[in-house]
Amino acid sequence: MLTLLLSRLIQLPVILAVIFLLTLTLVWVIPGSPLETEDARQVDPEVLEAMEAQYGLDASTPVFAWNYLVDVTTAFDFGPSLQYPGQTVRGILAKTLPVSMALGVGALAFGLLLGTTAGVLGALKPGSALEATSLTVALIGISLPSFVTGNILLAVFAGLTRRYLPDAEVLHLPLGGWGSPAAMVLPAVALGLAPAAYIARLIRLGLADVMSSDFVRTARAKGLTQHQALFGHALKVAFLPVLSFMGPAAASALTGSFVVEKVFNIPGLGQDFVNAVLNKDQFLLLAIVLVYSTLLILFNLVVDVAYAWLDPRIEVG
Repeated sequence: MLTLLLSRLIQLPVILAVIFLLTLTLVWVIPGSPLETEDARQVDPEVLEAMEAQYGLDASTPVFAWNYLVDVTTAFDFGPSLQYPGQTVRGILAKTLPVSMALGVGALAFGLLLGTTAGVLGALKPGSALEATSLTVALIGISLPSFVTGNILLAVFAGLTRRYLPDAEVLHLPLGGWGSPAAMVLPAVALGLAPAAYIARLIRLGLADVMSSDFVRTARAKGLTQHQALFGHALKVAFLPVLSFMGPAAASALTGSFVVEKVFNIPGLGQDFVNAVLNKDQFLLLAIVLVYSTLLILFNLVVDVAYAWLDPRIEVG
């Protein structure tokens, strides 16, 4: 276990350095300049040179990359935002990253709860209406992208519930914005339905296989009920594929939040990422890529460690 942690932590800066250089290269070759005005007015060459020198954009690519990495690693300074006057990238991250993280955690929690419940119910009664419901949930979640689900939820809760259930205030959820737990419900559902579908399918198939294994039959022969054997023995083994899926699911929750944040007008990091690409805000774009890459690598590390802890047969060295 310790060997796995040390090896991954040693690989982390190397992977991030490669990602940074690739991203910087792509940003540098994009046509246009972040200092150009939106109305395409010509900037005085002397003014443009002074602004480039102020932000360090007049340096060659290797010099800029080295100076930027030194500032990030020594002072956690990602530089100024080129499109938000007077704001630093670190300040923008401090405001928007917690919003995106909260939305992603809420979506994963919803997906895990719904997917595990649907998968267990489907495995308990094969061929029944419960299994059909589980398959339906999986089919809908896999087929519908998050922005479609989000717009459907907006239509339902913006019109139908308020029109036909005016007294059911508990169903009158906020349709956008941020700032209250209720505001996270609809975007978390829209973002977590796809992970819930995959988890439900993995749990159902895993339990169907594990429940027929020798150790479960032995447990049943010793007097355990079906529910005791399922929750006490089989579910832990059937959950291993789900645990492997949680790494990519976390990546999907973070990157998928770009669209969901736009649909529900959530002031998260996703909107800043889109704006940074459109405006060629180099410092903000590089910082967001580095932050997301670090989170995804750490998520996968946690999944690998948890997988090895649940199944000691796995070699972690």
